[in-house]
Amino acid sequence: MDKFIVSARKYRPQNFSTVVGQSHITTTLKNAINNNQLAHAFLFCGPRGVGKTTCARILAKTINCENKTKDGEACNTCNSCISFDNGSSMNIHELDAASNNSVDDIRSLVEQVRFAPQAGDYKVYIVDEVHMLSAAAFNAFLKTLEEPPPYAIFILATTEKHKILPTILSRCQIFDFKRITTNDTVEHLREICDKEEITAEKTALHIIAQKSEGCMRDALSILDKIVSFTGGKITYSNTLEHLNILDEDYYFTMLDHMRKQHLSDALLLFDTINQKGFEGDTFLEGFTEFVRNLLVSKDPKAAVLLDVAEDFKQKYLQVSLETEASWMLAALNLLTDSTIGYKQARNKKLFVEMSLIKLSYLQQALEITSTDGGISKKKLTDSVKPVAFRSIPIRRIQEENIVPPPQTAGRTATLIIEQEKPAAPVAKKEPAATLPSPATGMGSLANIRAKVAEQNKSVSGPKPLVPDDLTKAVEIHISKLLAKKNNLGAGVLKTSGFEIVDDNTFTIITDNTLQQKVIEAERSELIHHLQSYFNNRALKYTIVVNKKEGANEPEEKQLNRKQQYQLMTEQYPKIKELRERLRLEVD
Repeated sequence: MDKFIVSARKYRPQNFSTVVGQSHITTTLKNAINNNQLAHAFLFCGPRGVGKTTCARILAKTINCENKTKDGEACNTCNSCISFDNGSSMNIHELDAASNNSVDDIRSLVEQVRFAPQAGDYKVYIVDEVHMLSAAAFNAFLKTLEEPPPYAIFILATTEKHKILPTILSRCQIFDFKRITTNDTVEHLREICDKEEITAEKTALHIIAQKSEGCMRDALSILDKIVSFTGGKITYSNTLEHLNILDEDYYFTMLDHMRKQHLSDALLLFDTINQKGFEGDTFLEGFTEFVRNLLVSKDPKAAVLLDVAEDFKQKYLQVSLETEASWMLAALNLLTDSTIGYKQARNKKLFVEMSLIKLSYLQQALEITSTDGGISKKKLTDSVKPVAFRSIPIRRIQEENIVPPPQTAGRTATLIIEQEKPAAPVAKKEPAATLPSPATGMGSLANIRAKVAEQNKSVSGPKPLVPDDLTKAVEIHISKLLAKKNNLGAGVLKTSGFEIVDDNTFTIITDNTLQQKVIEAERSELIHHLQSYFNNRALKYTIVVNKKEGANEPEEKQLNRKQQYQLMTEQYPKIKELRERLRLEVD
């Protein structure tokens, strides 16, 4: 029975043409080989699993090939290529710098460089994970890397370019590898499935490619696991089950519940997701990415950024047209905050449910509108229609002497004026004998209008700012402070002076800056109380310090522990009793 070889090794590229997603690297290397312009040191840097070591090995095999093709590829048939493929070539040396990072390891490598190749033109030294070398090892490597023998070529590979010394970087020709795109990964997986006679749905391969995040080695490892799990038949559902990924249909269903404000359905759906073993942070992160994809789908120009399976693209485009951009922006902000706060929450499930409640009523709570060239929040309750009041006949008002309440006075008066006009249907329904005389009707109407005008005047207009009323309003606020046991604030307000500047402004006069700070701390509650008392939202005040001649402002002294203790016991006598019971001493 043949031993199993993982796909990452079995289908490792053997030529530049079979390297996936790095054409900008392979083309440059092939041209350098054809034009005989090879550098003596290369630095291959980029994410893991994108082909750095693979390209280094292909380069080492190609430059020693005896029968290179016209486009700079190895023939794979000569003795050099065969020995290289079998792992018996003496012209290639690989060093894992992660486990061989000392000065002695580099010195041993430098000693080998002195010997010329027995066969072939070049000896190639591949140092993988070169950023793991110590500073002393880097320094020991500098001279050889700068002036190696003509037959020696160094290829350094790393995933963390920023950790390499600038003196090393300046001696190398640097090649930056990029992440392999999802489409390239899907196509490569499709080729391998065809060769291995594996049945695989394209959406399933797309999920594998997304999970690998641009790393081909991870994608092939995931493919091997799912093949073993499914017995050679890869479907979208069993791929989601194996990778523990939430189906996007859950997110579409959740969005539908939120747009319809079906809170109970949304909570039940999350409970189902939770029972399947998915943690709350997984759901929040997935839903955030889902809303982001919807927002990207809103604009056809940005639709190219939509990294989802082809089967879902049309659904994303359709749902994005039915969802307002304002909701998506607000939802992204809320989900981002929820994802950050999830780690600190004690009751994880309740925390996610609270986020779902906010999202369910997000459309009703606010909408984002563009006003004056900026973005502002507008409550939807401003657009709610008032309750419709039925009109009251004039005769009923006169007979029952009904007085309209203040909150509906304006609307009732309008209705009465409309009833004053003669209308034929009303004359037919009401007998002439029961109608009041014109003089009586006009008099009652005038009285009602006078009462309504007086009530409107008393309700709508601001109260004048006069000294007596100001003093009374401040006394009311002082009583509130005393009720809350804020004796300091109440005492400062009692001793302060008040001076009216104009109808909307007055000044509070204090004796020192300490009193000024106390009143400043009460500004929010005080101004809210005064604006309500005078029915004037424009009311404001300033605080000034009236320093008396010859009087020095008390200096803030640093009290020692005993002085602090004495001050506390004067204000709170229970502290002294507590100290005596616990037998504590004051330092």
